Amino acid sequence: MVGDWRKALFSLAILAMLGVTPAAAQDYPNRTIRVIVPFGAGGPTDVFTRALGEELRKALGQPVILENRPGAGSIIGTTEVAKAAPDGYTLLMISATQTVVETLNSNRPYRLMRDLVPVAAVMNSELVLVVPQRSPVNSLRELIALAKAKPGTLNYGSSGPGSNYHMAGELIKNLAGLDMVHVPYKGSTGARADILSGQIDMMFDSVPTMAPTIEEGRVKALGTSGKSRSPVLPNVPTIAEAGIPEYNHTIWIGVMAPAGTPKPIVETLNREINKILSRPEIKESWRRQGTNTMVMTPEAFGRYIEAEIERWAKLIKANNIGVN
Repeated sequence: MVGDWRKALFSLAILAMLGVTPAAAQDYPNRTIRVIVPFGAGGPTDVFTRALGEELRKALGQPVILENRPGAGSIIGTTEVAKAAPDGYTLLMISATQTVVETLNSNRPYRLMRDLVPVAAVMNSELVLVVPQRSPVNSLRELIALAKAKPGTLNYGSSGPGSNYHMAGELIKNLAGLDMVHVPYKGSTGARADILSGQIDMMFDSVPTMAPTIEEGRVKALGTSGKSRSPVLPNVPTIAEAGIPEYNHTIWIGVMAPAGTPKPIVETLNREINKILSRPEIKESWRRQGTNTMVMTPEAFGRYIEAEIERWAKLIKANNIGVN
């Protein structure tokens, strides 16, 4: 009995030092919620976070403000949230990128599962490999043949070291035995501009983001990254179909909060986000854009993140993938 009483006092003291009281948790939310997106504007994480943020604003009755903090392969934005007060008013959009960075870059001031807590999963989607319209290649097999004929001369752009787009390129290099140069950008917007102008030879991008550009004939699509064809690009083969049978890679995003965020606040956010993602009109709208909603408890999402960290760690170490 005395031990339980002391534990309760200790917990209250910790919450008080952090500026979070039980009453504050019960009153949540009563002011603006900041959502840090550690990527540039225009990418899938940014686009779908804005859509979710608007629905969350309606559900919670408080402003939900998105702030882009790109740079260092998501480390800048993720660090900001890891150091924020654990009161539910600063949240992080996490993607597969941060699970890659756990292994790829040890020089960061946080540890994902130590300094942040899972809140909710949001969505997953395929990537698509594109080349400039004026590129001489028209298929994945032709691209592989050209890369092998001219080792070290072709390049591919990405939104930064450790990003989904970087790892998608590294996987294709390693599985096909290619020697290509990685060109990292500070966000995906610059890479998109340069693929259109032909300044880079190829890039991976999300299907929802790149599909309109493909349909306009401004780039050529060589393959999508999932196990089955994208309903948005049904005429584009998967990379597995097109010449690399082992290839499979999808992107996903979710929400995390600083470690120490009270469980009632995490549960409130999880419940409201899952309600939004479970609405038939949201599911269908996102599906038409090439995205699948993901509904998970915080605990299930935590296990998912840990599995992703382990999966990427094995691939990175087995293939000697670096940050450049």
